[in-house]
Amino acid sequence: MIRSHKQLTASLLVSASIALSWGVFSPQQAFAAQATSSVTASASLTGIIQSSVRLRTSPSTSGSVIKYLSKGDQVVILEETNSYWYKVRTASGEVGYTSSGDQYISVVSAPAVTPAVQTAVIQATVRLRDTPSTSGKVLGYLYEGDPVVILEKTNSYWYRVQTTNGTVGYTSSADQYIELDGAAPAPSPAPAPSPAPPPQSAVIDSVIEAGMKYLGTPYEFGSSRSNTSTFDCSDFIRQMFKDAINLTLPADSRQQGSWVRENSTAVTDISSLKRGDLMFFMDYKGSSASAYAGVDRFAERISHVAMYLGDGKILHTYSVSSGGVRVDNLSASWTNRFLYGGSVIR
Repeated sequence: MIRSHKQLTASLLVSASIALSWGVFSPQQAFAAQATSSVTASASLTGIIQSSVRLRTSPSTSGSVIKYLSKGDQVVILEETNSYWYKVRTASGEVGYTSSGDQYISVVSAPAVTPAVQTAVIQATVRLRDTPSTSGKVLGYLYEGDPVVILEKTNSYWYRVQTTNGTVGYTSSADQYIELDGAAPAPSPAPAPSPAPPPQSAVIDSVIEAGMKYLGTPYEFGSSRSNTSTFDCSDFIRQMFKDAINLTLPADSRQQGSWVRENSTAVTDISSLKRGDLMFFMDYKGSSASAYAGVDRFAERISHVAMYLGDGKILHTYSVSSGGVRVDNLSASWTNRFLYGGSVIR
């Protein structure tokens, strides 16, 4: 059922009263819902865009334009800010304000009020596994903007979740992958068949493709993280993942190395690396392999990061004289300096 803007406020107030009688809200919460002019859409109302309209940073025509919403787009209505504006969240996760005029948006009738559940929104591409471990079978991929229900916090690293199509599995609890948000809809009790997940190589290839477009970009030590005119090694790696899957890694190679160790399985044998893994290197100590013998690979200072492409090749940038972003063979020098590596996509 589609409701007009004029019907929305009354509907939400009735829902609040029902919720109070069911014990969902406290008396103070129910009173607040009736007494304020900003009505919160606690029932996760959906808005359907009727014609192109701006999404702004504030409930005013002077607010900056975040993007344009197109006819047919669906948004979650977070609140009715006033008589003219809704606060909404788009399918891709942007939160902003848009006109509440009936010519711009239609509101889908609120579902029956149910007790609150803990929900979350996926922030960047992450795997859904059958066990709380990086060795667990991959059930599928969760993408930026996907809502999930949190069934339990299994431990410090994993959530047990249920997707909107009813699939239950485990995913990383790290902030860069998931954000708790009670506004996401609960999954359907009658799950539809889950589509086959894309092959892991497709996600990796998208990251590598994002990096390849920067081939030849000049090297600059300590390059700015706010533009792509120059890169140092860690800035380049960070930009690849940001462009491809909207994942923002730490800003320097040592922090990136720690991140991989904390969120993945680090390996010290180059033969155990997979295409798309990050590789971390120590300082150059000379051309002899004996100069690197006996080092503690996890205690040695990281001075360089690259992406492994497979077949003994790496994608990276390391000096002005080398020509900037490039693909290199894993020479004896790089092999001697290798400390450890691992996957970014959990």
